[in-house]
Amino acid sequence: MACLDISCLRQSTMQRKKTTMTTTAEKEVLTLDGAVDRHGRPAVRGKTGTWVAGILLLVNQGLATLAFFGVGVNLVLFLTRVIGQDNAAAANNVSKWTGTVYIFSLLGAFLSDSYLGRFKTCAIFQAIFVLGLASLSITSGLFLLKPKGCGDEHTPCDSHSSYHIALFYLSVYLVALGNGGYQPNIATFGADQFDEEDPKEGLSKIAFFSYFYLALNLGSLFSNTILGYFEDEGMWVIGFWASTASAAMALILFLCGIPRYRHFTPKGNPLSRVSQVLAAATRKWKVQIMPNSEGLFDEDEKDLVSNNGARKILHTNGFRFLDRAAAITLPEMDQFDDGTRNPWRLCTVTQVEEVKCVLRLLPIWLCTILYSVVFTQMASLFVEQGAVMRTNISTFHIPPASMSSFDILSVAAFIFIYRRVIDPIYTRLTKSSLTELQRMGIGLVIAICAMVSAGTVEVFRLRYADKDCLHCEESSSLSIFWQIPQYVLIGASEVFMYVGQLEFFNSQAPDGLKSFGSALCMTSISFGNYVSSLLVTIVMKVSTNGNMPGWIPGNLNRGHLDRFFFLLAILTAADLVVYIICAKWYKYIKFESREAAAAAATAAV
Repeated sequence: MACLDISCLRQSTMQRKKTTMTTTAEKEVLTLDGAVDRHGRPAVRGKTGTWVAGILLLVNQGLATLAFFGVGVNLVLFLTRVIGQDNAAAANNVSKWTGTVYIFSLLGAFLSDSYLGRFKTCAIFQAIFVLGLASLSITSGLFLLKPKGCGDEHTPCDSHSSYHIALFYLSVYLVALGNGGYQPNIATFGADQFDEEDPKEGLSKIAFFSYFYLALNLGSLFSNTILGYFEDEGMWVIGFWASTASAAMALILFLCGIPRYRHFTPKGNPLSRVSQVLAAATRKWKVQIMPNSEGLFDEDEKDLVSNNGARKILHTNGFRFLDRAAAITLPEMDQFDDGTRNPWRLCTVTQVEEVKCVLRLLPIWLCTILYSVVFTQMASLFVEQGAVMRTNISTFHIPPASMSSFDILSVAAFIFIYRRVIDPIYTRLTKSSLTELQRMGIGLVIAICAMVSAGTVEVFRLRYADKDCLHCEESSSLSIFWQIPQYVLIGASEVFMYVGQLEFFNSQAPDGLKSFGSALCMTSISFGNYVSSLLVTIVMKVSTNGNMPGWIPGNLNRGHLDRFFFLLAILTAADLVVYIICAKWYKYIKFESREAAAAAATAAV
């Protein structure tokens, strides 16, 4: 008999709703890596992250890079033509500024990992970036480009007051702060959109770093060509306002992805965790450690699973002095009876392993700094070398800074060559892929070749140069296109070194230090710029003697820039030897899988 009364109808309707909700829940598969959505709920795989968010962030990165290099790629020429600095001073100031950009990446990483999370940190620093670019555009147009039309290769600008110079430096360092704080977090935030516990998304996460670096280079392609041309012709204000518009578009696009992003909650101040390990290990320096990590304290699995999605790090045997921080002594056992633990006296194994991980990463990081010295020459001495070569094809003038387009095209080509040709062939022959450390070593080898190529070009350039020129731009008959090999080699080396670095530091950093891992990559570029500046200063002091103007004088035709490039090749070769030793010594971090942790937590309950 059919049920026709209202109560039966309500019961039937409720049953259908429950069935629909159950079906929906079955379809909404959650991620396995502990990610959450914008409301703090576990992230649903089909509704958050993946390439929908990833592509949005790649476009954001491309636009932000376009904006940054709209300033950075020709900054050395702006300093010489508009501010009135000589070649050596301009190269040093560009190196210092670029270095500061990446020093600020540590600040951004710290705020992200500790308090704000990656999304908020990216949004705040992108806003600062836009503000700095707008300030630079206004300052240049109103105060610096006087008389009107100055700033090209033929018309130098008037001298400026200290107030106007201070406004200029405030603007460019706001750009440095904004871009520096944003860069390491956007790379890690993009990687967060892929669940590494899922096989398919795990492969996408690895691919993301290659495409991220490709987006970075494609974004700078427009800057190095179109914007570079306008700025080289003295239209600096147009170039700077175009950069401002690009950065504003990047920020708007970034905010449009809010509903789709996956997030990881901050894990707390890493400095306090490191300090606790060092303090506890020092307090118990007389304590004897048992073999095989027996007697060391670690959190219960159920506590670890609920600890903001962080994974347990398995114990390793290196740096055994630090294991004392996790050694349980009689006073700590008494605290357990009270249900309390003083983290400054007793730390977990995972906490100790975080510190060990950072200590193991540092030698590898130090070895990448000299590579960054080679890399930074593209924005300084390569540009100055190109400016004194023949830069005309018929009546068309090629801006020296635009030659870095060949570096960008090389990066784009070698990313696909590596992923589609080199890696599959190597995997087929050896049954394994090249590790990140192996790829970084290959990058160093190619960088040596790039410096040898640059030095060789300079040797031939000097043979065709006019050493008595007054205005020495285009003073050599050697074509600027002879620089192509050195730019192509630098681009190829970047694919192996910087993409490998991004993957390596992201995978080897503990869960609470992921942005710090990306910042290590950025800060190696920073210290590379500072070391480059220091090398230029030392070389000029040593090589300048009496009638000798030094290796890098204002008139490069009287110097020996070739010797500086060959010196970098020798230093990089020595660095390669040290790197190989450090790479063989390095021990990879070992995480406990989240599934195993969850199973152990269930068993503990």
